[in-house]
Amino acid sequence: MSYVVRDLAMAAALVYAALAFIPSIDNPTYRTLAWIAYGFVQGLVGVGIWILAHECGHGAFSVHRHLNDFVGWVLHSVLLVPFFSWKFSHARHHRFTGHMQKDMAFVPRTSPSRFVRSLAGALDSLIDLEMLEDAPLVNLIRLLGQQLGGWQVYMLLNATSGEDSMQNQDAKWWRRSHFDPFSGVFRPQEALYVLISDLGLALVAAGLYYSSLALDWQTVFLLYGVPYFWVNHWLVAITYLHHTHQDVPHYDGERWTFVAGALATVDRDFGFIGRYVFHGIIDTHVVHHLFSRIPFYYAEEATKAIKPLLGDLYHSDDRSFMGQLWETSRSCQYVESDPANPGVLKWAQ
Repeated sequence: MSYVVRDLAMAAALVYAALAFIPSIDNPTYRTLAWIAYGFVQGLVGVGIWILAHECGHGAFSVHRHLNDFVGWVLHSVLLVPFFSWKFSHARHHRFTGHMQKDMAFVPRTSPSRFVRSLAGALDSLIDLEMLEDAPLVNLIRLLGQQLGGWQVYMLLNATSGEDSMQNQDAKWWRRSHFDPFSGVFRPQEALYVLISDLGLALVAAGLYYSSLALDWQTVFLLYGVPYFWVNHWLVAITYLHHTHQDVPHYDGERWTFVAGALATVDRDFGFIGRYVFHGIIDTHVVHHLFSRIPFYYAEEATKAIKPLLGDLYHSDDRSFMGQLWETSRSCQYVESDPANPGVLKWAQ
């Protein structure tokens, strides 16, 4: 609970400082820079709060289930995340990590994207498809779409999930939302909890509305909206890089096992921010997928313990986190069957 108090206190202090000092800066350039700095730092703190709610979703925050659910619901609602809806689909992601048909997040394509194929068709006489896939401008457009809107599209349409990941396979595309109690993403008995998630979002949305009346919508956007996009950028980037790497395979239904899928993840490094602001989630994801109820403050110790046992089955990458976001988006675009290992799919070279 001390981490919750710490992170909420940091967020509140940043809001107070922003309201007390930034509007009084006379120079518009410096005032703009101050708001940019506030949005970035508050976004980092918001990720820490998000991860504490993530701990609650796994039952790793407390031994008491109702406390986990209440704290997780409050923290995620503050960030406009539907806690129980996310909890249910995220549990299935952990259950089927690396499964090409049933995983719930970042299931790779098995061919170049429709955008790249369409562009290649239009430019057929001028440029080769493989060259177009690696073009910096194409990669930039792909990354901007993923980082700015990836979370929202996932919440609304269950994007990047496996074709058999739905609880109701007959659900139409508009019935795949994390906000819909009767969505195909959920079982019928989960509908009430999805409604409770929506209630939390409605309360926060109301708070933002009345805040915009007391202040103005521009100030509320700078205080909340900009950090909101930063939080979602970091969360999408973290999840993407945990599950996307040239050395990490995916599996079809015949070859997949829970352990194989859990080990198809990558520990990364984000320095001080990753360890102390993001609560180590970037650095200890492999052990988290093997034992998701280990609290984050024990995950580093657990990682050190399992690395000698896993040997070459353990994957990590200490290169620049942001640099690898760009490079991974460029080099890991779709998977192909591995001729030497039936049922295993590796990233196309």
